[in-house]
Amino acid sequence: MRRKIHDLLVHDSQPLGHALTKGVILLAVAAAVGGAMVASLPETGPLLALLDRRVVEAAFALFVVELLVRFWVAPEAAADNPAVRPWQARLAYLGSLGGLIDLLVALPAVASLVLPVADGWFEMAAALSLLKLARYLPALSLLGAVIRREARPLFAALLLLGVLLVIAATGMYLLERGAQPTVFSSIPQSLWWAIVTMATVGYGDMTPVTALGRLVGGFTMLLGIAMFAVPAGILATGFAEELKKRDFVVTWHTVARVPLFAGLDAGRIAAVARLLKPRVVPANQVIVRKGDPADAMFFLMEGEVEVEVEPQPVRLKAGDFFGEIALLRDLHRTATVTALRDCRLLALEVPDFRELTRQMPDLRRAVEAVAAQRQPGGAVPEGDAPH
Repeated sequence: MRRKIHDLLVHDSQPLGHALTKGVILLAVAAAVGGAMVASLPETGPLLALLDRRVVEAAFALFVVELLVRFWVAPEAAADNPAVRPWQARLAYLGSLGGLIDLLVALPAVASLVLPVADGWFEMAAALSLLKLARYLPALSLLGAVIRREARPLFAALLLLGVLLVIAATGMYLLERGAQPTVFSSIPQSLWWAIVTMATVGYGDMTPVTALGRLVGGFTMLLGIAMFAVPAGILATGFAEELKKRDFVVTWHTVARVPLFAGLDAGRIAAVARLLKPRVVPANQVIVRKGDPADAMFFLMEGEVEVEVEPQPVRLKAGDFFGEIALLRDLHRTATVTALRDCRLLALEVPDFRELTRQMPDLRRAVEAVAAQRQPGGAVPEGDAPH
């Protein structure tokens, strides 16, 4: 039961159930955010205020239930690693970014059961609930992936920007404190001027009046344009690379790189390319799990995977394929296959394979030959097992 609930929350192995679960959570997020906005209006009727309060309470009750359920099913995420104990998996969930967001969002509702909660906490928690969307919206997960990937250059650029802000604030403080002792009264107060100037916002509440101060101010504006372009360029490059990695398109040349298809003529390769479905799998993610129905085989185009078989795991690299027995018989997976690095896969599902081998008997014989090599003495190869 715990496994099924985990899959409903995390995986789309049960498409309808996963979609309904996701829809309920997204509806709760919308209700919490909308309710917080309505509550902030200066004038609302008593009926609307009561309805709004009940809607927000229902949304936060759901957030608390979600937190408890995710905490309960957390060990299933590490079910393939017996070294990880349930309490360790649950602590790992609470320490993850998603777990921290779930905890912070549910905290005001839990705290309100035992003590009064100050105004504003529920509104802030409602705003934080928007971060839950990262689990379901590819755009937000894409942003997170780009930031993680470009963390070091971004940190270097922001560190340099911080250094320049302090230098500009200190310089302007020294130049303007004599002419405007109340405006540029300290370096920390001058930092506000440096920030709005380098951001080229220019609110006008702090402006230099001396000739040298204006000269430094103009130079700071130009420097700000250049400095803000650096992190923007880093993020733009990161987005382009991440999108290129995710938008993996099956082409004729991609299929021709697969050793199993290397001997086919151009027409047959084109036919295969129409059937293969691209998949991008991040590092440390399970591709197939032991006990799952085997409904496709996979060609590894880039990356490396590990097949958990006895007596020791087997590693496959670019050019290899796995799960081929699933296309020859009605099977279940007997081993878990995990991506060791970011992988690009081509998936060939059972109906497509049967149609393909009906047209190309020699391709079926080639797959059967590899399958026979992988099961000496009639043993079932890694990744598949008969019903």
